[in-house]
Amino acid sequence: MTARALPTSLVLVRHGESVGNVAATRAEREAALVVDVATRDADTPLSPRGEDQARALGAWLAQLPPSDRPEVVWCSPYVRARQTGGIALEAAGLDLPVHLDERLRDRELGILDRLTWRGVQERYPQEAERRRHLGKMYHRPPGGESWADVALRLRAALDDVQRREAGRRVLVVSHDAVVMLLRYVLEELTEDELMTIVRERSVRNASVTRLDRVDDAWLPAVFDDVSHLAELDAPITEHEGTGDTGG
Repeated sequence: MTARALPTSLVLVRHGESVGNVAATRAEREAALVVDVATRDADTPLSPRGEDQARALGAWLAQLPPSDRPEVVWCSPYVRARQTGGIALEAAGLDLPVHLDERLRDRELGILDRLTWRGVQERYPQEAERRRHLGKMYHRPPGGESWADVALRLRAALDDVQRREAGRRVLVVSHDAVVMLLRYVLEELTEDELMTIVRERSVRNASVTRLDRVDDAWLPAVFDDVSHLAELDAPITEHEGTGDTGG
C-alpha cells in the first residue's frame, strides 16, 4: 500500500474529564482502596468540566481551515468518549460520519478494576509484585489486558482505518493509554521510548495529538496540546487514573 492510499492525518483526542477520573483522583488523594464509581467503566459519563472541555474542543474544530478539518470520526464506544465526540461535533456545527469501534476502548483491568494502587497492594500483593517485575507494558492482571494486548487490538483497528479512510483526515476519540499506544504503533517506538514519554507526562483530558503521514512514516505534529482549552478558559485537567489504569 502506498503512502497516498493512507489517511493523511490522524487527530487523537482523549475524552473530556469523566466522573470516574474525578473519583479516581479523589480516591488516590484520600488513600482509599477502592474508587467510588457506581457505573461500569464503559458507562461512566463526563463530568460537568468534561462537557465544557468537549465544547471547547468543538470550538477549536470549527476554527480549523477546511483543509485541516477532520472528515470522519472513529470513536471508542465508551460513554465518556462518545459524549466527547458528540458534544464537540455539535459545538463545531459539523455533521461527520462516526464509527464506533470497541478496539478503541480503554484498557481492561480485570480483578484490579476500581482499585487504587494502594488497594492493589493491600488486596493483591502478589499481583502488585508481578506488576513491578513485568512493568507496565507486559503486566496482564487476571481477567484484564496488558498494554501489549491493547497495542495488538489497535494494530487491527488501524488496519481498518487505513483501508477505509484512504486520503482522509481522521479524528479518533479515545482514552489516554490508547493515545499513547497509537503513537507507539504508528511511530514504531520501542518499549523504552514509549515508557520515557509515559514517565514524562500523561495525556490530559480533551487534549489533541496529531500525527501526519509523511512519505512512509507517521510523524507527530503536536502531542497532548490543550491550547484550545486555555484560549476559551475551559478547565485543563490531568488525571492519570489509578496506578497505571488510564481512563
